[in-house]
Amino acid sequence: METVTGAPLEGELEMINRYTRKQLSGDEVYVFSVVLCDNDIDRDYERFSDEALEKLCELYTGVTGIKDHDPKSGNQSARIFSCRTEQVEGRTALDGRAYRRLCARAYLPRSEQNSGLICELDSGIKKEVSVGCAVKKRTCSVCGEEISMCGHIKGKKYGGKLCYATLEEPVDAYEWSFVAVPAQKQAGVIKGYCRNTGKEVKQVDIEKKLFAGDEQSFSAEEIRALAEKFRTLEKKAAEGEFYRDKLIREVKGLSAMVLPELGADTLAHITEELTVRQLSELKKAFEQRAEEILPMRPQLAGAGTKRKNNTEYNNI
Repeated sequence: METVTGAPLEGELEMINRYTRKQLSGDEVYVFSVVLCDNDIDRDYERFSDEALEKLCELYTGVTGIKDHDPKSGNQSARIFSCRTEQVEGRTALDGRAYRRLCARAYLPRSEQNSGLICELDSGIKKEVSVGCAVKKRTCSVCGEEISMCGHIKGKKYGGKLCYATLEEPVDAYEWSFVAVPAQKQAGVIKGYCRNTGKEVKQVDIEKKLFAGDEQSFSAEEIRALAEKFRTLEKKAAEGEFYRDKLIREVKGLSAMVLPELGADTLAHITEELTVRQLSELKKAFEQRAEEILPMRPQLAGAGTKRKNNTEYNNI
């Protein structure tokens, strides 16, 4: 597809003027084509589904382009006035599927302030772009589960199958940016999607901003890193809660054997206040006590034998 820049095509000026306060003429605007994103696997081992591209086509119409994902008003550079998805004949994505991409037409006013940017666009200096958007699902290519919850690592192979995330169900498209290093190799001014600014996002730097105590702004990469951190903590919290509940059930079962005189309400109150480590210590103490009293209480021998043979129980 040939890059078309400069004057608006027939019918485009009307679409542009939907976003302007005054009616602009064709001589007052500079129009160019840009590929925002595609369905290929990118440098972050992520890809958009074909359905996600169609939804992003709707969401990105009217969205402002900025520089380096820095959400300052002074960094606004252009606005998208139309989008479409297209399949590139004879080309396939890395995983073998038909290659599809999200193309957009964008404009900026011809002015002395924008003359430098227009020159950079025409000369190919300003070329690569990256999108900032939010999706509901990031599906693992290996197991089909949410990739933040399944344990598979993007970029690694499992049984010869490459692990990557398919981004699905977009809910917001908040910006697109001119950047130096796009995540998707085909992203840019008539090239495609990219989200990586080329700068390493360090968790410690993000946390410093979070707890700085004053108003802060976060880049798309920082927001993504925070979301990843949240999902990881959420997963660990769920696993920890499951393990704690299991410990409590086991402590209650052992208590009925070694301290039958202890009321259920009292035991529930005690276990509710204990940490996982304290519950583990109490469980171990009850198990040792149960081993001591089993010979003296024949009626519990069967239960004790069953517990010893239960490897799942003993391995906790």
